[in-house]
Amino acid sequence: HEFSFQASNPGQFENDSDVLWQRGHVPETIVYHGRVGINTDAPDEALVVCGNAKVMGRVMHPSDSRAKQNIREVDTNEQLRRITQMRLVEYDYKPEFASVMGIKNT
Repeated sequence: HEFSFQASNPGQFENDSDVLWQRGHVPETIVYHGRVGINTDAPDEALVVCGNAKVMGRVMHPSDSRAKQNIREVDTNEQLRRITQMRLVEYDYKPEFASVMGIKNT
């Protein structure tokens, strides 16, 4: 695993914001303290990718069954009772969000 960064003046950062990139505490890692945008200059989350992303390995998510243990069936009647208490909504995306994200059907 290698990380490579290019600057117009090798070994130098062009501005103070580049100092946000740091070597991680874990070997072979790099950390950026801020938001990262790919194909966008206005990321509103930790990582925003405007376009397709290709992953050549696994993606772990807290909801992934590989991250869980003691998975067991629950009382269906109790869960249906809980579902009937849920607030269900419909929504339209805000035009400015849909435009930036390339969403046609808002």
